Amino acid sequence: MSQDVQPDPSMIGGVPTPPFAFLPDPVALFQTRAKRLAFLAETSELAPYLRFLADLARLQARLCVTLPAVQPVSAARQKQAAQGEMPPIDRLSLVTDPALAQVLDALCEGATDLEMPAPARLALDAVRAASESDRHWLLTNILSDHVPEDSTAPHLFAAAAVQVHLARLSATLDADALVPVGTGVCPSCGGKPVTSSVMARQGIENIRYATCACCATQWNEVRVKCLCCGSTKGIGYRSVETTDATVKAEICRECKSWVKIFYLAKNPSLDPVADDIGSVGLDMLMGKTDYRRGGFNPYLIGY
Repeated sequence: MSQDVQPDPSMIGGVPTPPFAFLPDPVALFQTRAKRLAFLAETSELAPYLRFLADLARLQARLCVTLPAVQPVSAARQKQAAQGEMPPIDRLSLVTDPALAQVLDALCEGATDLEMPAPARLALDAVRAASESDRHWLLTNILSDHVPEDSTAPHLFAAAAVQVHLARLSATLDADALVPVGTGVCPSCGGKPVTSSVMARQGIENIRYATCACCATQWNEVRVKCLCCGSTKGIGYRSVETTDATVKAEICRECKSWVKIFYLAKNPSLDPVADDIGSVGLDMLMGKTDYRRGGFNPYLIGY
């Protein structure tokens, strides 16, 4: 493992006030993710799993088109949330929301036609047959950014449904009305980041944005700062191969956590979720250290 314990030397881009947040385009989000997962499957030892996730992402994209439109978050709610420095989407209130239940039903029904590993098929059958209370338990865990390691497979389908619903819900927000609610906390829904990315897009070059694991909102974070505890001290970077890697683990010696950081100038095709899975080798190497993973990805629980 390559180690670079000094703060990242790259200069922060020359944008005095970059946009604070970018909201997802749900259909494009899942279509792009599906293509990236399929590409990664071509050369990965996880090919069967990645191909399944690519098909699942295509299903998510279709559901974003075919499901009834979501009820937008009201302007009054957004204003109230901003005044209180809170996210406008109340995640835990969604557990019993009939709209999310409808998404989960539709996703499970559509997934029956997908090819998938045997454990995933058994998990899908279990979710389809689950009681309302059991489904609420699955959704509560995903919306709390926590998945028990002894039941990862059924949570995968709950996570896919939550991603669809939250991406569509966050797309109704006013990005300009969002405010910071805490380091490493999504300003749209209050969730954890899956990864962060140093951008390459014109106008925000070298600016870092974290990506919410559930709603896919991207928000600006200080370049060298722990997304778990907010410390700017003891930050370092580790990678599988060289210090010039496109994917690194940003480690924090203060809270002993790490979150992946992507460098889009080196590879603009990197997807916050797909390439988190595609770089599982980094997880395996970091698993041999005393640092804990800080990024949340229900598709990677157990690695």
